[in-house]
Amino acid sequence: MRGALVFIVAFLLFLVITLAYPDLPPGNMIYNAVVGSATTDYPVFGIGASTLATAVFNGIVYGVIIWLIFTVADRATKKKPKKTESQQPAPNAT
Repeated sequence: MRGALVFIVAFLLFLVITLAYPDLPPGNMIYNAVVGSATTDYPVFGIGASTLATAVFNGIVYGVIIWLIFTVADRATKKKPKKTESQQPAPNAT
């Protein structure tokens, strides 16, 4: 559940950053590869459609990268319980 929260926060952060700076890679490169060099200023929620698409691409890419880093770091820092003699089953005395 924490991983989903990390992804959403990273996605929104990079979405906002890209709206302020639309040339942030790799969103612009992905947009140009998918759509071509055609851009449009058609407004979607008051933002140009090309800029919004680039921002969504960046949010997804950076969100996944940050989520992967968080997941690997979280699993690496978890401590595995060690088996001690008191936790091992006692032998059957017959």
